Amino acid sequence: MVPSTAASRLRELLQDEDKIVVCPGTGAGTTASRLGQPDLGVITLNEMRENAAMIANLDQSVPLIADADTGFGGSLMVHRTVTEYIRAGVAALHLEDQPTSKRCGHLGNKQVVPEEEYIGRIRAAVNARVRSGGDIVLIARTDALQPLGYEAAVSRLKGAIEAGADVAFLEGITTNKQAVRVCEDLKPTPVLFNNVAGGVSPDLSPSEAKMLGFRVIIFPGLCLGAVFTAVKEEAEQLKRNGTPTVRVGSSPRDLFNVVGLQEAISLDVASGGRLYDQGI
Repeated sequence: MVPSTAASRLRELLQDEDKIVVCPGTGAGTTASRLGQPDLGVITLNEMRENAAMIANLDQSVPLIADADTGFGGSLMVHRTVTEYIRAGVAALHLEDQPTSKRCGHLGNKQVVPEEEYIGRIRAAVNARVRSGGDIVLIARTDALQPLGYEAAVSRLKGAIEAGADVAFLEGITTNKQAVRVCEDLKPTPVLFNNVAGGVSPDLSPSEAKMLGFRVIIFPGLCLGAVFTAVKEEAEQLKRNGTPTVRVGSSPRDLFNVVGLQEAISLDVASGGRLYDQGI
């Protein structure tokens, strides 16, 4: 039987202890592309939800994990955030314990809110899931490792799991030994590893992360870094030579096919339309 939602599909994947869920991503891509700003907590719920909804609905069979930052405010805003993400088709979100004026988890001098306030965020998220009737996967993230140390960080994650979180996320792990320890300390809850290129954590492959005990690995810098490099190189090529690079497979038709050209034509034909009878 095929799971009815992307969240159900993700839950099914998380139940398989012999596999690791591998997630390429954009990192702070929404903030960078929508606002042209760094990852310093300047993005809003509406901007995040709108972008997440677009991505989640491109292919509803593929689970989307979306960053919910701090929940964008107090318990009422956390409740609204989770509800809006569920409506958008998001399969999972991660909620953290930094203050609202947060920063990227791989920058220095991070601060965290009191543990009681953080657990309150998790409870609000769980309540929102129950009231909405959704099955979104809740990932509890803590940034307390850097400012408070390992024991305090794990205490927060255990409290979050007790409050109803499904997956644990210790941000800023610095050693493989630390990685093994957190996976052991939080069993049987799945633990997520964040592989940030150039960040503070070890550069682990999916197989290496699985060997250490992780059940999910995300690569948040994968897309944003690749796009930045490609656009920068292309702009330099145009400035240097006066012409862009000719790339096989990058014609307008090729690019439109990636975003559903043939599907759109098929929908028109199925509706009795003749807009594309003469080709396109």
